[in-house]
Amino acid sequence: MNWLIREFLVGLTIFYMLVLVQLAPAQDSALEQLYEAAQRSLTAGNYPEAQRAFEQLAQAHPEIAEIRANLGLIYFEEKQFDKAVPELRRALKLKPALTKSAALLAMSLSELGQYEEALAGLEKGFRSPDPQMKRMCGLQLERAYTGMKRDNKAVEIALEMSHFYPDDPEVLYHNGRIFGNFAFLSIQRLSQLAPESVWTHQAAAEAYESQGSYGSAISEYRQVLAMEPRRPGVHYRLGRTLLAQARATTSAEDLTSAVSEFDEELKLDPLNASAAYEIGEIHRRAAEFEDAQEHFELALKIYPDLEEAHLGLAAVLTYLRKPQLALPHLQKAASLNSENEVTWYRLSQVERALGNPEEAQRALAKFHELHQRKTVQEQASKPLFSAEEVTKQTLDPNEAQ
Repeated sequence: MNWLIREFLVGLTIFYMLVLVQLAPAQDSALEQLYEAAQRSLTAGNYPEAQRAFEQLAQAHPEIAEIRANLGLIYFEEKQFDKAVPELRRALKLKPALTKSAALLAMSLSELGQYEEALAGLEKGFRSPDPQMKRMCGLQLERAYTGMKRDNKAVEIALEMSHFYPDDPEVLYHNGRIFGNFAFLSIQRLSQLAPESVWTHQAAAEAYESQGSYGSAISEYRQVLAMEPRRPGVHYRLGRTLLAQARATTSAEDLTSAVSEFDEELKLDPLNASAAYEIGEIHRRAAEFEDAQEHFELALKIYPDLEEAHLGLAAVLTYLRKPQLALPHLQKAASLNSENEVTWYRLSQVERALGNPEEAQRALAKFHELHQRKTVQEQASKPLFSAEEVTKQTLDPNEAQ
């Protein structure tokens, strides 16, 4: 039995007892049986039977608000919102104190696209102390404000919903759509107001990059740099895009260009640890360990808590047969993020090289646990997009053997 039916059944039970007292002198056994049948049907979730019973009761007692309220509730549950609205209106006219009926009326109006009329009731329901009522009205408010093109208000409600229901899948889904729509509208307005601005070209570049349209992204990033050669962060993003294209096409030319862009970023912004890290990772994958070590160390000097740089440097030091120097970097990486399988695999290898078999076994067991969990998660779902800002460390083929 869902929560709305359960809440209304409390009122129905009290009302049912009062009606029996009223009907006892007339010994109207047929109506008594109808009340009992209506209650049983609602309790069992048999809405068609409950609907028929309450429709008959409404004909027999059109003046009783609770009958109208429960009939409106049934129509709402059956998604017959055009029928729910008049019944809930009648119930509230007879008894304005039926607050849950007022919220149901507002939600029904919203479902019918009558957003202006629904707003006041939805706002009131959204401020209800009842978490379920608040949730349902909040979702309808998001819908109403979006339908009315009041996107700023929809975002405000979505932010509140994120606070109150951070782990609710339905809330997360609808909030994601609202935030995404707002972002799209903002970029659309930017392109309309300033189609040739540096901001429009950078927004287009980032959109193309996220879609994997690397050629278009590279063109847009270069357009940005043509307009503002010293614009911070753009050489880095261009380098990341070239790097992604190089890995997709195995292009040595793109890889060389990516390094050049990262170098340019470091000239403009010597504190860009991510650019230093990317150069180090490119050198590491090319087995150019001295250059890799230099850039990883530079990245960590700038940003001591850059997890991927600790892992990259540890890998380099391990390849150079310096496990005692690699160990603190892996321990630091584990303290920053204990859920990274790469950390634990490399830690197991270093502990083994240092002659610590028990520690190596514990680290390896943690790796297997995380690896199995990651495999299950990847099979269950694939992210809609990646929020990665630097290249993630992965196990090299020769490492996992």
